[in-house]
This record gives sequence, structure tokens and C-alpha cells, in this order.
Amino acid sequence: WRGRGYLLHLEKQIRRHGSGRSETAQRAGGRKSANKTDVCRSQPRPQSAEGYRRKKALKPAVRRKLVNYAQSAHSISLRRACRVVGISDSVYRYQPDPIRDDAVIAGLQQAVEKYPAYGFSKLFKILRRWGHRWNHKRGHRIYCRLNLNKRRRGKKRLPNRSPIALALPATINGCWSLDFMCDSLFCGRRFRTLNIVDDFSREALAIEIDVGLSAERVQRVLDRVVAWRGYPSKLRMDNGPEFISTTLADWAEEHTVELEFIQPGKPTQNSYIERFNRTYRDEVLNMYVFKTLSEVRLITEEW
Repeated sequence: WRGRGYLLHLEKQIRRHGSGRSETAQRAGGRKSANKTDVCRSQPRPQSAEGYRRKKALKPAVRRKLVNYAQSAHSISLRRACRVVGISDSVYRYQPDPIRDDAVIAGLQQAVEKYPAYGFSKLFKILRRWGHRWNHKRGHRIYCRLNLNKRRRGKKRLPNRSPIALALPATINGCWSLDFMCDSLFCGRRFRTLNIVDDFSREALAIEIDVGLSAERVQRVLDRVVAWRGYPSKLRMDNGPEFISTTLADWAEEHTVELEFIQPGKPTQNSYIERFNRTYRDEVLNMYVFKTLSEVRLITEEW
């Protein structure tokens, strides 16, 4: 039996195995610098061709190799080699299960196929809703290994200009927000969408899709929504030609509906509909390649 001194000597040899230190560095290891200015040197320490020092063996796979080296080079038992390297016997003998994460992979792929625009946080809530009780750290690890993580969008840091808080209505039909969006078919033909959102419930009341949407068409869409929803107290919109027309002004005056126009060039004053537009574009318009307008209407209605 060899004592603790031998273990420390053996551990020193194993940890220095292949360290790549030069002879000059080893000779100068125990010598103090004569010049005190060398202690806080600004230039980096010169390295050899293999590097001054390799990284520490922290991962279990690397430590398993050190255990095998200690057994073969010094003829010691497995238990003593694990003790010297700093790894437990159970970690050394552990064999990974390659099929352990198959259920998690299948669940993530199913959720991504159904909700392709969602990130991990929303997908994890979907999996919990489906009855899966996997740990979120395990799910995120597999999510990243499958390269499903979406690229994060950087926010524009603008100076604070003391913006006015957007008023939130107290009940439904207190205020509706209207806005147009545009996109194109596979053949290059452009089309537009008219989106109407209730600011209180954030509910999409209508999405009208066509090649051209005139002021008369906007009035017909509003009449169709009013037939089952009721009249709003106010309409918030930008200064587009369809919204500032006399057709919409006469309709609003006839039904005592107030028209509120935002300031030109400030879409943040109509933030509720702008937030809806981003979701609609990410999950529908940017997600599919449309061939006909009927296909756009069908996918939008299902969404």
C-alpha cells in the first residue's frame, strides 16, 4: 500500500501529462523575478508552438481517458485512478442511452410542424398543454441540438422622447384599429389585406384580402362586422387615402362613430394593430408561398 504522498505525486504527473510547457518555463517556475516591473507586464506571455498550457480536463470524456492512462502507465486500480483524476466510479462507468430523448425529439418536431413561427418558450407551453412533463432545461438542450432555435431580432434603441401612453378602452367595441398590409403571390402579383382589431379584447374582427381595397370596400367590410358585433365608439387608423375619404366620413357620421387619425409617420400611436400585423406576417404571410388569392383567404381563415 502506498500512502498519500504517492497519490499526490501521481496526480501531479497525470495532470502535467502533455501540458506542453517549455523547459525555460519549468526552470523559471520557482524563481522570483528580479525586476518588479515584470509583475504587471502589458505584453502577453510568449507561447510555444503547442501553446503555453492546455485546457484543464473538465469534461467526463476527457477524464475517462486520463483514468485509462493512469491505469496503463502506473498499474493502479480503477478506484485509485478515478480518485487521482477526480471522477467518481459511477461517472466513469456511465453509458449514455441513445434512445432516451426520442420521445422529446418527436414531441418537439410535432409542435414545430404545427406552430413553425413559435420559439422555444411558446413551444414548451404547447408541450405542457399536450400533457408532456419534461424538464424545460432538457427540452431546451434538445431544441438547440436539433437547430430549431430562431434568430433573435435586435431592438432599435431610440432615445426617450416622452411618448404618450396609448389609451386602452374599458369595454369591447370601445375602439377598433384598422390598417392595411401588402404582399405578393408566387407569380409576383400584389395583393392587400385590411385588418380590423378590437383594442380591448385584441380580437381580429376581419381580415379582408383582395388585389384592390377601395373606400367603398372598407365600408362594406365594416357593415359586415357590425352586423354581428355592433357599432364601435371609435375607429383608430392612419392617414391612408381610403381612410380619409368622404365615403368613410359619411358612414361614421351617419352611425355616430368617431374617427381618430394618428400623426403621420408615427405608427406607434396605433400599436395594437401594428403588433397584430407582425404576428400575422410572421405566421402566415412569410410562412407560405401563395399561388392564388383563394389560397391566401383559406390559410388566413384557418389561422
